[in-house]
Amino acid sequence: MKQEVIAGFLDAFPLPSVLVDQTERFIAANQLALDLLGQQILGRHFATILRQPSVTGAIERCLEDRASRCAKHLSNDGAQDTSFDVTLRYVGGIGAVEGGAVLITFTDVSEREQAGQMRRDFVANVSHELRTPLTALMGFIETLRGAARDDPGARDRFLSIMEGEASRMNRLVGDLLSLNRVESKERIRPKEQLDLVGHLTSTLKTVQPLADAGETRLLFAPPSDPVMVTGDADQLLQVFINLIENAIKYGGDRVEVTLELLERDPSLRCAAVRVRVMDNGAGIDPIHLPRLTERFYRADNHRSRELGGTGLGLAIVKHIVNRHRGRLRVESEPGTGSCFSVTLPLSE
Repeated sequence: MKQEVIAGFLDAFPLPSVLVDQTERFIAANQLALDLLGQQILGRHFATILRQPSVTGAIERCLEDRASRCAKHLSNDGAQDTSFDVTLRYVGGIGAVEGGAVLITFTDVSEREQAGQMRRDFVANVSHELRTPLTALMGFIETLRGAARDDPGARDRFLSIMEGEASRMNRLVGDLLSLNRVESKERIRPKEQLDLVGHLTSTLKTVQPLADAGETRLLFAPPSDPVMVTGDADQLLQVFINLIENAIKYGGDRVEVTLELLERDPSLRCAAVRVRVMDNGAGIDPIHLPRLTERFYRADNHRSRELGGTGLGLAIVKHIVNRHRGRLRVESEPGTGSCFSVTLPLSE
């Protein structure tokens, strides 16, 4: 078979594909393979390019016995690690003295691998978050059955701690269920029309007792006219309660909520409204900002647990904002407080 015909067949493949013949050298490659393995691979020994033993060993055995094989190829695209499923099939009648060659194709499974790792991390995190309060509960139950059984003071103190740990587990389960509901609806756009001004005013009344308990001033100067957006009222309530409560718990003694109308937001490419929740607290180290919306990620693990945080609140906020075709942005520096802004498209 002519080299031009072989090259034409490989170019028609939708996956990176190469041919290695009995000389153990690359005799053909499509452009996808050249982009993956290098532009100068033709004529070179496969072991100098594919240096992973699982792949090179599979090629050697396939050339010997002509049996189909699979392997795994790990690489890096310059930004992140990538993973490929490698499929090997023997093709007779081509290559040096028409002795046959191995067709090697690469299927990018990086997203699947990442999703699998995310699931494993999620299960591990949930198990850890539940095991901690469960271990405490079991320890106090054992103590109450023993030495503290006839000590009213110790019994009341332990029962109070047990109640707190049970509440912590209940919040975690509640947030997990909430996250699941939000994710299941993320691709379904809300259709309800609501006044964001009235919505924020109601939200601030809801969190006022928490602010009073923490001696935090809540500031909000609402515009006189309604600001209409298309949204899910319950979910947006969840977003702003979460952001304002976080500002109260982790901020200083002042939380300000502002609302700004934008004729055109560059990211959303339409008229929009931006809600900012700003505090004057200690701020957040910039190193944490890119990961704040990850599940179970905490900038301050110890303080978050002390204040009853589950590590899921901002992940829920992110998914809700995505569902509303909006944008969440976090700005903060140590010592200057934090600003969480939510930008939503205005109703057409």
